Amino acid sequence: MTQLENKVRELVEPIINNIGYQVYDIIYEKEGKDNYLRIFIDNDEQINIEDCEKVNNAINDILDEKDYIKSQYFLEVSSPGLERRIRSDKHLEMFKNSKIEVSLYKAINKEKIISGILKNFDKDSICVSTGDKEISIDKSNIAKIKNVYNWEEE
Repeated sequence: MTQLENKVRELVEPIINNIGYQVYDIIYEKEGKDNYLRIFIDNDEQINIEDCEKVNNAINDILDEKDYIKSQYFLEVSSPGLERRIRSDKHLEMFKNSKIEVSLYKAINKEKIISGILKNFDKDSICVSTGDKEISIDKSNIAKIKNVYNWEEE
């Protein structure tokens, strides 16, 4: 997480928790010419549009008041979805012993995408079991990680 994302989390997380949701992730990014502040919320139920609207209304004024982001941006509040981006050790802990997909900057064994079970992690690397072998991946080589939802259990 960037310093800005951490500052926003510190500001909005208590408000979001107070109305019955958890912050899964906060991402500030540029797409084309526009900037987006994306806040992903979760709870024990399914997140719906009314939940997103409720959180948006609860945090919008305080974000404007604190003015951490000087340029114009769009605020988006949404569910992280079934297949979630994994960006922190907290997320890695949530998906330990679950199937993940790791996109790499540099190929390992001629593969730039590795799918398997997240076995372990530390501050520098993660360990993924692909069934026949375990692969240690340096975190610095990871472009993106997401969990893989088992659609067959639906």
